[in-house]
Amino acid sequence: MRVLLQRVSSASVSVAGSVNGAIGPGLVALVGVTKADTEETARRLAQKTANLRIFSDADGKMNLSLLDAGGGALVVSQFTLYADARKGRRPSYIAAAQPELAEPLVRHFADCLAEAGVQTIQHGVFGAYMQVEIHNDGPVTIWLDSAEL
Repeated sequence: MRVLLQRVSSASVSVAGSVNGAIGPGLVALVGVTKADTEETARRLAQKTANLRIFSDADGKMNLSLLDAGGGALVVSQFTLYADARKGRRPSYIAAAQPELAEPLVRHFADCLAEAGVQTIQHGVFGAYMQVEIHNDGPVTIWLDSAEL
């Protein structure tokens, strides 16, 4: 599983012109699932996401977690995180999990964020063509890969 985290001042996701989810300060979690991922993988990455100290404290140092800062999370499935562009001009997505595996694991990731104590969790629409508006704060962008944890 791969999660691309972006610290945001605000973010939203829209489908067909309607806002499906929106948060104020917090994290956008773009989540990619591969065939080997499990609920345990999703749980570990959700715990890492909730507790990663990437929010500024009173002294301007990145010392606070999402939980400490009281921020929200916008969770958006993104199979393209498993794009393999090493050959040719068209990326291969062969490593990305099929929807029947990926969708429940993305949902489980979000559920685990809630279990960790994240109060506000919003979602994209799995498999839909989405417009994601991200106001990156900092900018701060962090790459998490379960293969590296």
